[in-house]
Amino acid sequence: MRARTLLATGALLAGLGAGSAIVMLPPSDTRDAAAAPPAIPEQEQQALIAALKPPKHAVPVVAVLGLNRGTETTDYVVPYGVLRASGLAEVVALATEPGRLHLMPALTLDAGATIADFDARHPDGADYVIVPAMHDPSDPTVASWIRSQAAKGATIVGICAGARVLAHAGLLRGRSGTTHWYELAALRNEEPRMRWARNRRYVADRGVVTTTGVTASIPVSLAIVEAIGGRAPAEALAHEIGVERWDAAHDSDAFRLDRRSVLTAAGNTLAFWSHETVGIPVASGVDEIALALTADAYSRTYRSRALAVAADSAPLQTRRGLTIVPDETTSDHVDVRLDAVPSERPATVLDAALRAIAGRYGSPTATFVALQLEYPRVADARGD
Repeated sequence: MRARTLLATGALLAGLGAGSAIVMLPPSDTRDAAAAPPAIPEQEQQALIAALKPPKHAVPVVAVLGLNRGTETTDYVVPYGVLRASGLAEVVALATEPGRLHLMPALTLDAGATIADFDARHPDGADYVIVPAMHDPSDPTVASWIRSQAAKGATIVGICAGARVLAHAGLLRGRSGTTHWYELAALRNEEPRMRWARNRRYVADRGVVTTTGVTASIPVSLAIVEAIGGRAPAEALAHEIGVERWDAAHDSDAFRLDRRSVLTAAGNTLAFWSHETVGIPVASGVDEIALALTADAYSRTYRSRALAVAADSAPLQTRRGLTIVPDETTSDHVDVRLDAVPSERPATVLDAALRAIAGRYGSPTATFVALQLEYPRVADARGD
């Protein structure tokens, strides 16, 4: 049995792709993972905000880019949702080609527009291009389009392992940057001339922005809102979605691979008889931020996968205009049906999802999920 576990663990680690990294606090680490990391100087934070100012338009144009055959769920959906909610920018959801946009590890969208459509409508290019982690970070179509947008003056924002996409496009050469902890070695191998910015969850260097793990999508999006409209609109939006802080402070040492995370992954995978399908009810107007965070979390347990369940198979519009393609139309193929995700303070649903995951699959699994998302979390007083 031990040999089988080791083989399965090796396969898991070898097969991890963008946006699916395994990270874990070491057992001996006594720091409070939920505590705020050391503050960065206010002058540095304000310089970051200044570097994120829209480069071209009074009402900036934001292109959120997806690769049809695999784009990380939260990296794509959350920046779209936050920036649309601000009301300060024109935000366009794009795919490389017509058809469905398959997000990983959960959800499917109908691509509303392609990069060709965008180029026809905006020949002078975007102000910001959001680049999530992608199944193939070296896709030539993506690399070519990102380079063309950078040449037109757009600020290119790589979310999480989207930094690897930027590296393949040649945009990190000689720049400071960061990425998901687990992806850092691959990124530095792909672009050895990048300078890693330690203890920063987002970094801006001459029109190129990179972030740490999946959950950095929220703070960097709020930082862009602040850069566009000022501190007051960013504070109001942060309160509305349920976020307390969005500065760039980060503790890089708090995330690392250890034996517990490997055993959690292997044990959950090998317990195939207890794997479950989790249904998330969706209807027209569903909050895409809450939906993405919930689906992403439940699809990272190695015990469950999340499906969007609707009344019928017709695509439906989210609260801020994405088109979701339901996975199921009944609960017949669902083992667990969740309550509908809330529309108020949607960013807070991640904590709720992690508590529910801990209750159903155990605290090690919840911590394993949280740290795949590079989201600091500690057990509560009840041992959760």
